[in-house]
Amino acid sequence: MFQPTNANRKGVKGKVLDPDIDYSKVKSVHSISSWWGIGGIFLILFIGNLTSYTNSHLPDALRNAHLAKYPNAFIAERAYKDLKILNDFGPKPTGSYANEVLAVDFLLREISYIDQLKNKNQEIVVDKQIVSGGYVGVYMNKSATSVYRNVQNVIAKLVGKHKEQALLLNCHFDSVATSPGASDDLSGCAVMLEILRVMSRQSDINQYSIIFLFNGAEETPLQASHGFISSHRWAKEVRAFLNLESAGSGGKEMLFQSGPKNPWLIEMYAKAIMYPYAQAAAEEVFQSGVIPSDTDFRVFRDVGGVPGMDFAYTANGYRYHTKYDSIEYIPMTVLQRTGDNILSLTKTIANSDRLGAEHKKTEHTVYFDFLGVFFVHYSADVAFMINLSVVLLSIIIPFLSLARSTSGTHGRQIRSETMVGFVATFLGAGVSGIVCFLIGYQLDLIGRPMSWYSSTNLVLGVYCCPALLCQCLVHILCSKVFGSKTTPLSLALKVQARLNGVNLFWGMLTLGITFTGYRVAYIFMILIFFSLLSNTLISMFAVQNSVHKWLYIHLFFQVFAILWSTQFYHMMLNLFIPITGRIGASINPDLIIGAIATFLTLLTCSYMTPLLFLLKKTDKLIGELVAITVIALLLAAWTHVGFPYRDDSLKAPTVQRHYITHTLRKFHDISGGIRRTDSGFLLQELDRNAKKTIEGIVMPDTITPMREIPACEKELFCAIPFYSIWHQVLFENYWFTAPPPLVHSSVTCSLQSKDKLSEHDHKMQLTLKGDHQCALVIGPKAGTTLQKWDIVDELADPIEFNGQRGYFVLISSGSNPGPMNITLNLKHEIPNYDGPLVDIMVTTTFWEHQKHHAPVFNKLLNRVPTWAHVVPSVAAVNSYVF
Repeated sequence: MFQPTNANRKGVKGKVLDPDIDYSKVKSVHSISSWWGIGGIFLILFIGNLTSYTNSHLPDALRNAHLAKYPNAFIAERAYKDLKILNDFGPKPTGSYANEVLAVDFLLREISYIDQLKNKNQEIVVDKQIVSGGYVGVYMNKSATSVYRNVQNVIAKLVGKHKEQALLLNCHFDSVATSPGASDDLSGCAVMLEILRVMSRQSDINQYSIIFLFNGAEETPLQASHGFISSHRWAKEVRAFLNLESAGSGGKEMLFQSGPKNPWLIEMYAKAIMYPYAQAAAEEVFQSGVIPSDTDFRVFRDVGGVPGMDFAYTANGYRYHTKYDSIEYIPMTVLQRTGDNILSLTKTIANSDRLGAEHKKTEHTVYFDFLGVFFVHYSADVAFMINLSVVLLSIIIPFLSLARSTSGTHGRQIRSETMVGFVATFLGAGVSGIVCFLIGYQLDLIGRPMSWYSSTNLVLGVYCCPALLCQCLVHILCSKVFGSKTTPLSLALKVQARLNGVNLFWGMLTLGITFTGYRVAYIFMILIFFSLLSNTLISMFAVQNSVHKWLYIHLFFQVFAILWSTQFYHMMLNLFIPITGRIGASINPDLIIGAIATFLTLLTCSYMTPLLFLLKKTDKLIGELVAITVIALLLAAWTHVGFPYRDDSLKAPTVQRHYITHTLRKFHDISGGIRRTDSGFLLQELDRNAKKTIEGIVMPDTITPMREIPACEKELFCAIPFYSIWHQVLFENYWFTAPPPLVHSSVTCSLQSKDKLSEHDHKMQLTLKGDHQCALVIGPKAGTTLQKWDIVDELADPIEFNGQRGYFVLISSGSNPGPMNITLNLKHEIPNYDGPLVDIMVTTTFWEHQKHHAPVFNKLLNRVPTWAHVVPSVAAVNSYVF
């Protein structure tokens, strides 16, 4: 016997279950109209639109007119004025006049104005640091040496009561070539100027000093911050830092790195932040290396040993590092939100005893916000207990509740239906993943990859709908194959038992991730938590076998669960879809987005899918999903809707990226004479469709893959004009021969001395002349080993390319650094060897060379489609043997 229904309570004494009746074929009072299935789809879409709004909503900006009412507030209009001036200087690559003169002079002048208008109680100390140095960095599993010469930092210190302890705020004012860098990272610098302006005008002196570091060489990479933290006299005062960065263009600033293992910083964030936007999952994803970016956070953490927090804009990654990262796409509301948050956080930390206290690294913190409404944080140890408790209770409570509703007589049937729900969820995840993989593979096969790149809603139809369709069909199939046809459970109890199978699925995943030590398990724990709440209330009110009451409770809590899961849908796709435009062509991006969409569909719909058994007929739901899938695939494969790229005609550019380098190569013999020269264009393949575009640009010429050009047979690293070994080695590049570019000067290398220290050991002294940005590749000859150098203290690991091993050194120059002397200590396996020991390749890259482009280069650039963004450069490669 099962628990009496409402009808039983009105007078029916009970119902005897006849074991000879197939109850699955009897019309159930628990079933609902087929339209509920379609209504469920619309509910999910409505909630998804709601989370999309919350992800993009920004507070109103304060203007100068608000100063009288809010004298101590962050005023976005003032910050916006600073941003516009810096933006209007244009692209500011390190070494350019715009970066080294215009930007530096503006920052010094503006800080001087702030100093003149500060409160009489405050003290501002200003310094301009010109610094040289270097370090060995490992990125994408490749080791390279980064050298900087005369790069600049503008630094202001708002002196606190404890003058020898400080909070550091960091931004960078340099940008990549062709990009004004409004979001990356001028907006961070504008925010910092306004924070300095506001805090310098308050009468109360802060407990601790605040150092504002405006660094001029971050894109090169991370060089000016290294110069500050490793050699500036104020570096030893820094106890914590806030780094303002960008991986997109505008939107909300996300806290995506913290610590390491300094939970007090998260406590400060929770106490101070007005509009939280932070996910520990983002930290783990970023630090896994799947996102092709890095920030000054790494330098402060690893070189300075300082804990801190890393903030970045992640929206509109299409504009990141393009000409569209301009003030035109940065509304004042962006600055207001960031300014309110960082100003409040800066005040809180600078006036807290926690900054000056000694902190031991303890453990990681789990932290997250819920739709920006509230912020939650707790330790990793607490997370372990929470995850374990929620998982166990979410499985045990519904089972006991269902067993009680049947007076404990049908435990076996409840367990059986629970396992059917688990198996269906597990298989549904697998089958939907396979189907989405096949869709992505087929779209790529017919030449239509990245159809969703601009029309992001296509992801819903191309991948999410097929994924949900597969999950529904698998549930139906599992019900037929594994479900009992003579179960004494009512339809309501059977569906609730299968929902408990979903709990079991997510519970096993949560515990598995928890036991491996990853914090990302909280995402699934929260999902299970909402199910636990609904099941607890259903049990408390004893409505397990009611006609619809249990369903209403379940759906009520699913609204919050879907709010939770769809916020990750928007965060992940808004981040990863633009990234697929700069990961190269070797990876099919549809497989990445298809996998993410499949996972997010399961996360969002898994607690809704078993409800389809309540429908009197499932044909309407299945038919709708099939129709949406077919329409979306047709749009993706056969119409312009599926064309990936858009120009800026609608003020929403989603461009294809290209790097085109007009190259002159000179090959020197051992005596220093030129043995031959050649020239051509190097074009980089940054996404899956790039080769097709490149072939169209260069027609009627033909392109040769980088590793197949004739120079690869004899020359070090194919004499390719590498400027960033991390990316260029991973991506495919293409070459075609063309007339030479106009090159007036370049960095050259000369041999000063070559001494034999012993029968195997040799010492070589070289000089580099030229103050341009350059890259140096040192390739020891066969039988020769590089033992030591004086470029930096550490000898980097060699990089392999084209079957050769070489040491890559990126050299950035600020202003007039002069010649650079290099000493190499080499060892040869042959005693008293007197032949060549090493190949040297020096690549000089000119980023700001547009006025001197050769006619053939301009002709090539004019062929580039309007929906593509090109970073043009000119390179001079000098190859030597010593």
